[in-house]
Amino acid sequence: MKFAITGSTGLVGKKITAKLKAAGHQVVKLVRSVRNEADEFSWNPETDKIDAKAFDGVDSVIHLAGENIASKRWSSEQKMKIKQSRVKGTKLIAGTLATLDNPPRTLVSASAIGFYGNRGAELLTEESKTGEGFLAAVCRDWEDATRNAESKGLRVVHARLGVVLSKEGGALKMMLPPFLVGAGGPLGNGQQYMSWIDLDDAAKAFIYLATEGKVSGAVNVVAPNPETNAAFTKTLAKVIHRPAFFPVPEIGVKVLFGEMGEELLLSSNRVSATKLINCGFKFDYPDLESALSHELN
Repeated sequence: MKFAITGSTGLVGKKITAKLKAAGHQVVKLVRSVRNEADEFSWNPETDKIDAKAFDGVDSVIHLAGENIASKRWSSEQKMKIKQSRVKGTKLIAGTLATLDNPPRTLVSASAIGFYGNRGAELLTEESKTGEGFLAAVCRDWEDATRNAESKGLRVVHARLGVVLSKEGGALKMMLPPFLVGAGGPLGNGQQYMSWIDLDDAAKAFIYLATEGKVSGAVNVVAPNPETNAAFTKTLAKVIHRPAFFPVPEIGVKVLFGEMGEELLLSSNRVSATKLINCGFKFDYPDLESALSHELN
């Protein structure tokens, strides 16, 4: 098959691209930087410019691009960048696909479990209502931005991604340093649920959703066993053979990270993977200990 991908230099994008090429598929990349390779095509969501030739002969589009939500504190300017990079970029992709005479069959557009907001111990499915807060609002608009592609008749999947576990980047890389020196511990009261997924399983799931023709709409891309932050901390400490006796109080998280800390570190998302499992997907790392061992050992 032939795939087009945005966000190919990101943590998940790099893994998806590598897996697709290893399986013998052809991959073209939409890039904002200067084109350096024959398989790269230019696009710029900020100026609504895109090289539509990128989609010639493409079977499926995987759209991942967006401002890193955890790269810095959420100032008003940073929040605008986070939202616009997702909404404008997705509208540009979906709108361009809608103009093509022979568009790709499928668009898998990234979203996030932030869609659900802070929901305590409630088990959240794709049918659950959206939550409150900045990330929930971003995710709603992000998913709505695919409408033109849906109207054109493409099979559109909103892949609501959980916390991706990888020592190469993301939340786990940020968490590791204090744990490695024996200074790790739960965040807040530790009872908030973390819905996570191993990086390899995340990439595998995106590819599955891009090639499995029956599933559409929202799909939670999370492992089947969400854990509380306290349980996550205990398992991480066990895997790396370090103690974890230094909890970070809620006020400490808020002081250090502001609104970003509240929504990313203290919010509780207990998210179900049932739809992904029922459509035939098989996890390689369904439990936390096997995922952390795979990533860290």
